[in-house]
Amino acid sequence: MKRRMKFDDAVAYHHLMSRTVNGEALFGGLEREVMRKMIWQVAEFSGVRVITYAVMKNHFHLLVEVRECSEVVSDEELVRRYRILYPKPTPWQPMSAEAVEAVFRKGGAEAESLRKILLSRMNDVSELMKTLKQRFTLWFNRSHNRFGPLWAERFKSVLVEGDHFALETVAAYIDLNPVRAGIVKDPKDYRFCGYGEAVGGGRLARSGLLSLYRSLKDCRQVLFGAAYEERSGKSSVDREEALRVLNVEKGSLPLHVLLRCRVRYFTDGFVLGSPSFVERSLNSIAETTKRSRKPHAVRGTVSGDLAVGRGLRKNLFS
Repeated sequence: MKRRMKFDDAVAYHHLMSRTVNGEALFGGLEREVMRKMIWQVAEFSGVRVITYAVMKNHFHLLVEVRECSEVVSDEELVRRYRILYPKPTPWQPMSAEAVEAVFRKGGAEAESLRKILLSRMNDVSELMKTLKQRFTLWFNRSHNRFGPLWAERFKSVLVEGDHFALETVAAYIDLNPVRAGIVKDPKDYRFCGYGEAVGGGRLARSGLLSLYRSLKDCRQVLFGAAYEERSGKSSVDREEALRVLNVEKGSLPLHVLLRCRVRYFTDGFVLGSPSFVERSLNSIAETTKRSRKPHAVRGTVSGDLAVGRGLRKNLFS
């Protein structure tokens, strides 16, 4: 088994996902490209690191690294981030970056109030998703002469242990979205996911993945399994056979094969990681909610030792 390597305890990792109303396939190439660009803009404004992502026709996934809210952000840095998100005034945000800078320079109660508002939007996954989804909805509705809600739900969030095995598993699951959807056979050929963008030369996408892997070659080994043959382009078990093993035989598969199926543990499991991490996380939550939960083992794979914080009984794999 791969040696577990702990990351900084002051950092949290989240798998975030949101789907369109009724799961409608509303996003073509242009829409996915706009969302891809907005992800990087909003993440940099928020001070959140995107490890990888996937934008599909009716939903998107993010795996993000979030530092503690106690991180000190200078006024100069706040102005820089503000300018990234609001390069020029809009009806929804009429204040220019130059005006923000002038308020900070002047100081006083107005500066303190503005600083507090901006800082409240930093290092926070809820603010990240709120800003991203609102900005994209405004653009989408204007571009398509449409009005009303675009997203079906607030968003799904799974807390992921800061551990290479757990993070690499979730990252691979996200990057394999277009493979599961039958759009491509290899995620390197899909420009709207972190791996595809990184292989295509994207600096930010490459930086995100290399926070987990020594190289993109190592990333590829997780995506396809250590025994993957470059020329075959296939996993050792096709998806139909994999689902039969999982759902009918209740058996287990190599991790890289399992990840070619839709696995609800990764989107609905609440917390994901080693059993001890999940138990600690649930105990911490129980202190405020008074609701006791126990870790549930992730079944279906012979690789690793993963648990989740929510028991899922039906339609685990599809």
